[in-house]
Amino acid sequence: MIIFKNFSLFLFFSLAVATTLVNAEDAEITTPAAPTIAASGYILMSHDTGKVLAENNADVKLAPASLTKIMSVYVVFREISNGHLHLDDMVTISQKAWSTPGSRMFIEVGNQVKVEDLLKGVIIQSGNDASVALAEHIAGDETTFADMMNQHAERLGMKNSHFQDSNGLPIDNHYTTARDLAILTQALIKEFPDYYRWFSQKEFTFNNIVQHNRNQLLSRDETVDGVKTGFTDAAGYCLVASALRNNMRLISVVMGASSPNARANENQNLLNYGFRFFEAHKLYQGKTSLSEARIWKGNSKNIQIGLAEDLYVTIPRRRYTDLKAVITLDKKITAPIKEGTKLGTVNVTLKDEAIASKDLIALKSVEEGNIFQRLYDSAMMMIEKSDGQ
Repeated sequence: MIIFKNFSLFLFFSLAVATTLVNAEDAEITTPAAPTIAASGYILMSHDTGKVLAENNADVKLAPASLTKIMSVYVVFREISNGHLHLDDMVTISQKAWSTPGSRMFIEVGNQVKVEDLLKGVIIQSGNDASVALAEHIAGDETTFADMMNQHAERLGMKNSHFQDSNGLPIDNHYTTARDLAILTQALIKEFPDYYRWFSQKEFTFNNIVQHNRNQLLSRDETVDGVKTGFTDAAGYCLVASALRNNMRLISVVMGASSPNARANENQNLLNYGFRFFEAHKLYQGKTSLSEARIWKGNSKNIQIGLAEDLYVTIPRRRYTDLKAVITLDKKITAPIKEGTKLGTVNVTLKDEAIASKDLIALKSVEEGNIFQRLYDSAMMMIEKSDGQ
């Protein structure tokens, strides 16, 4: 305990302490570096924004082993959403599917199996046989199915991926990257939330055989709800994981780890780092009016403007108050305007650093007004133009 006999000295000390505390609070806390990860390539990405929080060798082309099945499942989900396939459709099992080596669902030649069961066999049991059966059913043969996989990869922006089979068994010219797998997983979760729940299922029984999901994080961390493991001698031990905490979802990809425990531990390290030092915020609701603008020569004087989808940002913790959003609208918006037409932008910065930019669109169409409305607005526009000069 410090006793001050001199009040002036006490006041000086108090002010010094107070200044130190204020400076400590005002000092910007920098985000620590990501942990060192023992893997051939890895990435940690925010699902909602696509912001990369940590990476190394994320664009190096690597053998994906059964992580290939994430793309296979994505293709099947797309076929279902397009109405070309149904969960209760029956698939006849071929000799090739039955004889596919490696991890298996234990389907039998000539039997018919529901698409839903085959999907669970791929997702939960990592069945190579189930992957081939689905590929043949959808595309006629696995080669054609691989072509479909590659088309979807190109559409999603997976720039360093090429698939040759549906299951990830070693084959020449079959590769992907940590970044591409994160992009794929982001699309799968966003587009198919109802089917994604199967990735959190810890076991599946088929043909009276119980098999457990090899994703160890499903048992270790209750916030983890996917995604997929993989292993071959060429690929090493791989795992794509995803977790949801406090309304923020992260995706981690670890490729080429040394053991099953290592791939689980390294993914856990990445996820813990992301959740500990970053936070996500939804700044604006999609399909909701953010601004109202004057529209000329239309059957309405105003047009509602907003975003096509929700706008999220992922930022270091305790930096929310540093965010700034600026909305810029086009000048002289003139009818007709179709719903979805770009009419401006919203730009978000964090202490002058650009972190998000989205198009503002017309939320509803506005048709041309009648002849009198058009003539009146033409005259008003001319007046405004002359006044501006």
